[in-house]
Amino acid sequence: MFEPKNYDHLIGTPGFSDQLLKNHFALYQGYVKNTNTLLELLSTKEVGTPEYSELQRRFGWEWNGMRLHELYFENMAKNGAPLVDGPLKKKIEKIYGNLEEQKKNFVGVGAMRGIGWVILAYDQVSDELFNIWVNEHDVGHFAGATPLLVMDVFEHAFMLDYGLKRADYIEAFFKAIDWGVVEKRLR
Repeated sequence: MFEPKNYDHLIGTPGFSDQLLKNHFALYQGYVKNTNTLLELLSTKEVGTPEYSELQRRFGWEWNGMRLHELYFENMAKNGAPLVDGPLKKKIEKIYGNLEEQKKNFVGVGAMRGIGWVILAYDQVSDELFNIWVNEHDVGHFAGATPLLVMDVFEHAFMLDYGLKRADYIEAFFKAIDWGVVEKRLR
């Protein structure tokens, strides 16, 4: 069984109210609880039955909700941390020209209408980086790609503090990125 991770160290992050973060942590804890519940229920159902099939479908949603939130919170820090010279910066510069162009592209994906996630993903086979849109936790993942930077763009991630001003939330998020964590994910 999975235990929810504690992200209370993010309380006080500039641009994110304590209430918004606490609400977001509670939502994440629900994904952990539901992942555990589904694992238990799946073990009681016969494979191939409609009940098993529907629980299995739901399991992917809850699992991805759990893991994407973990990746999101873990690539944040109260005051952020800059991207330093290293393999990730070199890849970003090779593919996007510079960090500002990568950010412009990432922000553009994040500003698209809809709910979901924006992920800077690394495909080891092609040695490429992609800013991708993942819809509803379970649609849009690049198979085999490693999520490096994850940003939640469901309304619960910003509406309490920013209303409909998603761009302001995205700017606050960029100030809170811990690029050291993102860099480690590349390795």
